[in-house]
Amino acid sequence: MNPADVAQAAPVVHDMSLFGLFWQAHFVVKLVMVGLLAASVWCWAIIVDKTLLYTRTKRAMDRFEEVFWSGQSLEELYRSLQSRTPTGLSAVFVAAMREWKRSFEGSGRSFQSLPQRIDKVLDVTIQREVERLNARLTVLASIGSAGPYIGLFGTVIGIMNSFTSIAASKNTSLAVVAPGIAEALFATAIGLFAAIPAVLAYNKLQSEVGKLQSRLEGFADEFSAILSRQIDERMGHGTHHPANAA
Repeated sequence: MNPADVAQAAPVVHDMSLFGLFWQAHFVVKLVMVGLLAASVWCWAIIVDKTLLYTRTKRAMDRFEEVFWSGQSLEELYRSLQSRTPTGLSAVFVAAMREWKRSFEGSGRSFQSLPQRIDKVLDVTIQREVERLNARLTVLASIGSAGPYIGLFGTVIGIMNSFTSIAASKNTSLAVVAPGIAEALFATAIGLFAAIPAVLAYNKLQSEVGKLQSRLEGFADEFSAILSRQIDERMGHGTHHPANAA
């Protein structure tokens, strides 16, 4: 037998491990895989960060509500929060109290419209807090929706390259075809690996944001009602300072 034919007939050894599939893949497919792996790491970083943030926010809300409903003076509570950067319920409280104090300390203001101004401030503060809680969640949604398609793009490129190699070698045996297709399908697998946790986490975190937003809106309604009652009482008695949370 011709030595050249023997060399051509000799089987090519392929590394079928995950690293081997990556290393033997086409350059474009490698770029797709690296990009999807980086996106997966980014997703998990966001998931961990948001989970910790929402846990801290819930605990801070619990502590604030405990202090707020303890009967402590609203003025004292406001002064104690001024030295910090308030978030969550404390941000809603500070914003409303700031508008309250500005209205009473200013001159020539219409106190009849103070409840409406306080409600507007509360709405803006809640919107700002929800935006802070929602920050970077769109990244999860984008990766969750685009990840499989990016992986599929890498798979298509890999299969095209594999078929081109088959045509050049004029050998259609399964031993020749299978490794190239496996390398190409590996890109789709990585795309799903990045997309599935992103979609699940996005839905879960969005649900948590909805719960926190409902809690913010509920407190804002209660606090607005408290301030409205005290506006009526203080305007009737001529005093300008809220007494307590009850």
